[in-house]
Amino acid sequence: MKKMDANFVDTGRLQVQVNTIIQSRPISQAKISISYTGNPTEVIEEVTTDSSGRSPILELPTPPLEYSMAPNENQPYSEYTIKVSAEGYEPIEISGSELLSGEFSIQPVQMTPQTPAEPFEDIVIAAHTLFYEYPPKIPEDEIKPTTETGEIVLSRVVIPEYVVVHDGTPDDTTATNYYIRYRDYVKNVASSEIYATWPGSTIRANILAIMSFTLNRVYTEWYRNKGYNFTITSSTAFDHKWIHGRNFFDNISLVVDELFSYYLSRPNVRQPILTQYCDGQRVTCPDWLSQWGSKSLGDQGYTAIQILRNYYGQDMYINSAEEVAGVPASWPGYNLNIGASGQKVSQIQEQLNAIAEVYSVIPITPENGEFTEATQNSVRAFQTLFELPPTGIIDYPTWYRIQDLYVAITRIAELT
Repeated sequence: MKKMDANFVDTGRLQVQVNTIIQSRPISQAKISISYTGNPTEVIEEVTTDSSGRSPILELPTPPLEYSMAPNENQPYSEYTIKVSAEGYEPIEISGSELLSGEFSIQPVQMTPQTPAEPFEDIVIAAHTLFYEYPPKIPEDEIKPTTETGEIVLSRVVIPEYVVVHDGTPDDTTATNYYIRYRDYVKNVASSEIYATWPGSTIRANILAIMSFTLNRVYTEWYRNKGYNFTITSSTAFDHKWIHGRNFFDNISLVVDELFSYYLSRPNVRQPILTQYCDGQRVTCPDWLSQWGSKSLGDQGYTAIQILRNYYGQDMYINSAEEVAGVPASWPGYNLNIGASGQKVSQIQEQLNAIAEVYSVIPITPENGEFTEATQNSVRAFQTLFELPPTGIIDYPTWYRIQDLYVAITRIAELT
């Protein structure tokens, strides 16, 4: 990328979110400098994080929208280098943070306490799968046999708290294993595999395929049954493209929060279907989902399930997991709003107040089991801070985002 590419005619929005790597606590007064990845010595923005560890939302140049709307030789996203420093923490540099026309990109930064032995961390975000040529997926059966001696298979579909991502091919013993929260994993993969500029139904269809594939790996203990100590790899030849440290897009994040407990099923098959896909341009896959083809169908008004059935057959349907692991309390099955009362309201009030001790922009609410205007104000502040629609209502995505953050900051759930 040149100093200032003449093709940068549009803009996107970027926010850097800086937290501690332990307990996910915000780091205020962190200093952030931003430059074009092609010219990292020329700083174009210098900002500081607020009490919630957030930078201001920055509007930055991008290539035109049309570059991401059809297969194109021109790179459809701009790339930025982000340097972060904070007192008492190791500095970090992230190169290649992607920004698309008209979209809101969130760049998470996790900082580690400063120690003499800790090296400076430099993260390089690899190219997007639709722009760079990665190894194509090695075909597998979409339903795994579960009758082999010694086969480890779960008795029911459970949404895991974490997946262990092996950052390489299965047999690469030098690759690092990362413990990643399930939803964060899906957001990362979706941001690496499709463009956030695509139609909403296309984004939903692709996210459902990513989640079903991932849950098949979880449900069948596919890699652990082969003697490995991880859930899934970052290799496109075997699984999905997951990129350590990459940014994700707000609209993709919202869809994942809405759909994260779902997967794809066939009649009389208990396990999530291993829904394979390809880009549909450099690689063709007649019986799998085509990413560019799904974009075309979304443009034509197809719904997510219509897109999925177009590729996987009419007997494919959407199912819901029986359990979400690693949360203190499960979704009650209905929205909580002003006038609601009882144990679920008390739980959410307690959790919001624990979060408010760390994120001071969230007002404290009485813990009385009554969903009052004070509770609504706390909910709305939480939603605004964490990029959810600020309705003041505890809906499904808000409930589980509160659960996740409460677990993270109180450390009541430990890796096992």
